[in-house]
Amino acid sequence: MNATGHTQQEQQRAGRPGPVWAVVASDIGPLLLAATGTGLVNVVFHATDDVRDKAVERLDRLGAEPVEAPASPLLAEPIRQLTAYFAGRRRDFELPLDWSLISGFNRQVLRELATGVPYGAVVGYGDLARRVGQPGAAQAVGVAMGSNPLPVVVPCHRVVESDGGIGGFGGGLETKRKLLALEGVLPEPLF
Repeated sequence: MNATGHTQQEQQRAGRPGPVWAVVASDIGPLLLAATGTGLVNVVFHATDDVRDKAVERLDRLGAEPVEAPASPLLAEPIRQLTAYFAGRRRDFELPLDWSLISGFNRQVLRELATGVPYGAVVGYGDLARRVGQPGAAQAVGVAMGSNPLPVVVPCHRVVESDGGIGGFGGGLETKRKLLALEGVLPEPLF
């Protein structure tokens, strides 16, 4: 506490607006989108009440209280671009991204993924490790994919096993299959 009776974190919160967030419908279920003044900071799959509450709590660590604001200008463009992506009218996202929820090797891998693996293409975990100069780090790449705070926009669904297996996915394998089918990598599921 300082002389005014506030903690340093409370003072930081008072001077800087927190992230804004909203839950939006998508072809793969409800997504929580969150943005800061820097850019899109989080995309969360299956945003049921429990998942939403945990995601908002995680956003709290950005230093200011998250605010639900579906009509925020900070969310308008991410919502528009994601809607176009799911409708098959957009292949690339042109959004400012806020990387504050990820750092180090994981951030390096995700940045390479975001810029180096285009729509409709896939890459192996080991291949991605080699691209960032860590050829023995395929498992660490898997960890980076699992910690991706910006799935879909930073396309971790495009990372697959070298033997042709689909690999894991934080949003569930059915979600990964749907995203890869949308991009023409896999056939549409029969049921």
